Amino acid sequence: MTESEFHDLAEACLRQVEEIFEQAFERDEMDVECSRSGNVLTIEFVNNGSKMIVNSQAPMQEMWLAARSGGFHYRYDGQHWLNTRDGSELFATLSRLAAEQSQA
Repeated sequence: MTESEFHDLAEACLRQVEEIFEQAFERDEMDVECSRSGNVLTIEFVNNGSKMIVNSQAPMQEMWLAARSGGFHYRYDGQHWLNTRDGSELFATLSRLAAEQSQA
């Protein structure tokens, strides 16, 4: 994948993550605030002040996720962003971790 292709995919991924959390907020499913600075998206859970951070790492062509439960790296396989260690999908992991973290 070229650097330009990675940047396009990473930008689309960050926009999609932000949109998912904004929709969850609008539907009163989660009290979250999203803020974006360049390639870093911060998701703050208002009820407990915890944060999740999703950002792109262009040199490694990966998306990184930091949450209370740890840090995770994802590579694009042509269709999905998959965890470099266990093969789990980024959006499925985000959903699970957000549900856990919003309750804590």
